[in-house]
Amino acid sequence: MHIEPGIVAGAKIALSYATAAGAGAVATKMAYDTIRQNGALAFAGRALIATALAFIFFQVLPHYPVGVSEVHFILGSTLFLLLGAAPAAFGLALGLLAQGLLFAPFDLPQYFINVTTLLVPLGAVAALAKRLIAPDTAYVDLKYSQALALSTAYQGGVVAWVAFWAFYGQGFGAENLTSVLAFGGAYMLVVIIEPLADLAVLATAKSARDLTRGPLFNQRLHTGA
Repeated sequence: MHIEPGIVAGAKIALSYATAAGAGAVATKMAYDTIRQNGALAFAGRALIATALAFIFFQVLPHYPVGVSEVHFILGSTLFLLLGAAPAAFGLALGLLAQGLLFAPFDLPQYFINVTTLLVPLGAVAALAKRLIAPDTAYVDLKYSQALALSTAYQGGVVAWVAFWAFYGQGFGAENLTSVLAFGGAYMLVVIIEPLADLAVLATAKSARDLTRGPLFNQRLHTGA
């Protein structure tokens, strides 16, 4: 989902500072709540795991440019279910930063654009999960339809934000519109794969219950709210 350099340029890129600041404020509030509930060490451990996984998702897993951006297997809903919203948010932001610093410095000017694109849909997933999943349901017991809804919400949010940045930066010309549609169409592959990845990860967590009940994992994995 790394938007191509130059899509948003000049003074227009200042908007990304504001959107990223808003997303960061929400993530910080979620982190505060997590620390108050589980402790600072648990939060830091989960955020570190999320950072390492996000870096792998961005840099190691298959990714390819399509239209205005790149298609990645971000697995944002997987991070949310496994580690919680706040650790997932910090992990995505830090993993993206690490990739930019180490392997893709040309993406750094678009960092706040990409952070917004990653974090705002994650907040939507957290809100949807509260409405979609009964309070007494452990995440390891999710149905495919629930995993699909969470994944679709996240990936749909990513596509929507990429489209927004592309139209904001380059307008609604035929070439730009075609590029946005190509990117959105390619991302449907991720929507197909991610729910299956979610269920596979949750099944593994359920079978390894003794290992995944600790503070380094989301409490909702095995218990209700």
